Amino acid sequence: MLDRDSVLEVLRPVQDPELQKSLVELNMIRNVEIEGSKVRFTLVLTTPACPLREFIVEDCQKAVKQLSGVETVEVDVTAETPQQKSLPDRQGVDGVKNIIAVSSGKGGVGKSTVAVNLAVSLAQAGAKVGLLDADIYGPNAPTMLGLTGAQVQVQKDGQGQDILEPAFNHGIKMVSMGFLINPDQPVIWRGPMLNGIIRQFLYQVNWGALDYLVIDLPPGTGDAQLTLAQAVPMSGAVIVTTPQTVSLLDARRGLKMFEQLGVKVLGIVENMSYFIPPDLPDRSYDIFGSGGGEKTAQELQVPLLGCVPLEVPVREGGDRGIPIVVAQPDSASAQALRAIAQQVAAKVSIAALT
Repeated sequence: MLDRDSVLEVLRPVQDPELQKSLVELNMIRNVEIEGSKVRFTLVLTTPACPLREFIVEDCQKAVKQLSGVETVEVDVTAETPQQKSLPDRQGVDGVKNIIAVSSGKGGVGKSTVAVNLAVSLAQAGAKVGLLDADIYGPNAPTMLGLTGAQVQVQKDGQGQDILEPAFNHGIKMVSMGFLINPDQPVIWRGPMLNGIIRQFLYQVNWGALDYLVIDLPPGTGDAQLTLAQAVPMSGAVIVTTPQTVSLLDARRGLKMFEQLGVKVLGIVENMSYFIPPDLPDRSYDIFGSGGGEKTAQELQVPLLGCVPLEVPVREGGDRGIPIVVAQPDSASAQALRAIAQQVAAKVSIAALT
């Protein structure tokens, strides 16, 4: 007999490839409806940026079509991003499910470019995303998001505390020191003041409900990283490097820092992996060497999330405030960045559910 129970039973062997558990047991199959020979149900993924979405849908359809009398299988796909586990000694941010740090051992490796495009890619997939620019001394994210002239408002909450309204563009909310100072004004602060403003950006901003809060950290292993790791429970950190030895040495130090602070390292992104000349798109040149990110990931036993090529439109998009995943979504770099975002989202979901 074709009924809800028989549909769920035939779907029970179908697993989430990342979690390796039954979709039925994970309560990812809901709202089963049967109309004659048509079966319809909702598949609830753990992230809207699921990299294996099409494969899971296909497996579900194949399983249900094994039932006698079924001719059509319709799968409505939605997502519910799981909440990262809380920690007793760290205070979460109200409404924010997952906090992801993007860091690098040294400057100039494209960390902010990766952070911005990661955030925008997650938003394009349907997630609610925020970006906290924690690079207090060099706040470049407003330029990269086309928010240089943004006017942010400060409101009072019920206790009379100042609450900052984040700026919004390309589908993401953002706060940055760049909104609070003049363009040429240097920030000459010692550690305690840096600690204070980062905590304000975490707890005194009207973030609302977010699936992911991406934090663009300054390079190195200093006060900002320590403040963040000790303040909030983080879903994990992404380490950005380039292929050359100097960058990889610093990336290793940054990775070890997060491990010592008890923050899971989600993986390494090798940026500027190779250069694609605009007039010869079929060619590539290893300007900064090759294979360094993969070798380092293997040695440190962390995933290599992806390799992003160096293309002129990436720089142009950053300067114009239009991230490459928006400006040229079919470019090699945009495709690589979207794939990285999917990998990050999948690993965050695994961490939250296991």
